[in-house]
This record gives sequence, C-alpha cells and structure tokens, in this order.
Amino acid sequence: MTTSRFAQLQCWAQKITQQSDLEISLISGDASFRKYYRGAKSIWVDAPPETEKNQEFVTNANALAMAGINAPIVLAADLNHGFLQVSDLGDCSLLSRLTHESVLSWYLNALSLLPEFSKIHVNLPQFDQAFMARENTIFPEWYLQQHLRLELSADDQSLLEETFYLLAENNLQQPQVVMHRDFHSRNLMVLDNNELAVIDFQDMVFGPLTYDAVSLLKDCYCRWPDEVISAGVMHSYQLYLDKGILTPDIDFSTFRKWLDLTGMQRHLKAIGIFARLNHRDGKSGYLKDIPRTFSYVAEVAATYPELHRFSDWLKSRVLPVQPI
Repeated sequence: MTTSRFAQLQCWAQKITQQSDLEISLISGDASFRKYYRGAKSIWVDAPPETEKNQEFVTNANALAMAGINAPIVLAADLNHGFLQVSDLGDCSLLSRLTHESVLSWYLNALSLLPEFSKIHVNLPQFDQAFMARENTIFPEWYLQQHLRLELSADDQSLLEETFYLLAENNLQQPQVVMHRDFHSRNLMVLDNNELAVIDFQDMVFGPLTYDAVSLLKDCYCRWPDEVISAGVMHSYQLYLDKGILTPDIDFSTFRKWLDLTGMQRHLKAIGIFARLNHRDGKSGYLKDIPRTFSYVAEVAATYPELHRFSDWLKSRVLPVQPI
C-alpha cells in the first residue's frame, strides 16, 4: 500500500522542523488540487506537481518579496513531491472583513497595492492573443455545451469568435503590466497590523492594466453596490495616473471601458471554470457563483453598442436555458 500524500507531507514537515512528533492539521483545500495544513507556526502545502505550478509559486513569492509586497515567504520546498513550507499569514481573509460600511475603505487600500506590482521583476508568461484564445474556449465548452447542453450553430460560433476577438483586442490595447490574475478578496489576507498580503499568485502573467482592478471590484464571489465599484474604478484610474503608469491622454471613459470589457473576458472564463469544476472535478459549490458572474457579463454586453448583438444572443439563446 502506498503512503498517503498527507503522511508523506507530515513526515517531510517533521524532518524540516526536526520535530518527530509534529502533527499538522488541515486548514482547507481550494478550487485547485492544493491542500493547506498548519503546524509549527507554518503553513504546509500539498500541491501535486503534476497539476500545480510550484516552481512558479516559489519564483513569484521571491519576486513579490523583492518588490516589498506582503506575501507568504517560502521557507522550504520539495518540488519533486509538491510540498511547500510557507510563512503563516493567519486566517483573516479580506472577504471576512468586508461589510457595507467598510468595503470601500478596504477596496481602496487593496487597489493601492496594484501600482506596486510594476516594481516586480520576474520573467512571466504573456497574456497575449494565444493565451486568451486558450482561455476563451472554456466558456463555450464547459458552460454552454457541457453544462447547458446547448448545441452551438455556425452562427453561434461566429458570434462567439467575434466577441472574444473584440475582448482580446481591448486587453491588448491597454498598457501591459505584471498582473496577479486572481486579485480578489479571498486572495488577500489581513495581517495583524491591518496591512494586506497577497496569496495564490502562482498564475501571475504580464497583461492588461485593468485586469486586477476589475477582478477585485467585480468579484465573482460577492457583489457590492455600483457606487462602490465606480469609486474603485476612479481610484484606480487616478492611482495609475499619479504613478505614471497611465498617460494623461487616456481619459477616464476609455479607462472605464477597458476595465468593463476586461472584466467581461475574465467573467466568461470564470463561468466556464465554475462549470468545469462541477462536471470534471466534482466540485459543485461554485455553481452558485455563476448567476452573479453572469450578471456582470450581461450588464457590460448591454452597455456597449459593439456588444449589443452578443447581449441579444445571451437573452435569446442562453438565459432561457440557464438554471435559476
């Protein structure tokens, strides 16, 4: 009988800490195949190397530290087995701190981290046309076809291709920066001094300026009033101007459109991923987040004239068969 990964991880933790009686306890798993344990004032990560980006996690953690951004420090790593020991940032996620009274203040603090990502020096994948093309297959394959059982006609396929091309062009015309790629309240930790730290950064890429801001402001897991979103968009715009990352010739309406369309590309992908987590990985809990995420897509599609055909298509082809 093979030794369980848990037993292997605990044995490794005992060796690293030189505590033969050390017992680690499960904290949580997540949407990936990673599991997190606590023991000896550290977090112990079981991240199977065949599915998880462990080298990227280590490299990006070091780059974040060099840039002065709070993030878990990698204390030890066994990349062959997919085991990591990282510093313990506690259990207080930003999501747990958010209320209608506090959300705007917290969000403005979180958004203020984003210009700091421009100080990161690390070789990252490009969020380019080919990268987005791979992402853009997830929504039709897993949500439309697998989840809704829609048979896509040639006209459907054509409209999807036109829409994804428009969204990709929107992403490519923006200033390209280091982006976290999953910057939202579940992936921000509140430290004891109320500073914020980022986690889950192994998927960082070099891509469009507004991606991380819209990930936070139009969160797939919680929705806040439109005035909070608008205030956050304006704050982001002003921050990027002040830091010289955005040039004065880019007006606010252009920035807002960039952000909205970037969010739409991300949200379509997220809807597909939530469906994939259910059908492929047996994780049905994310299905409840689809209606909220879909609402962001529908609103943006209805707002911009170049997306009105797609908006009409959503109303006629998708909404009638979408589970309530």
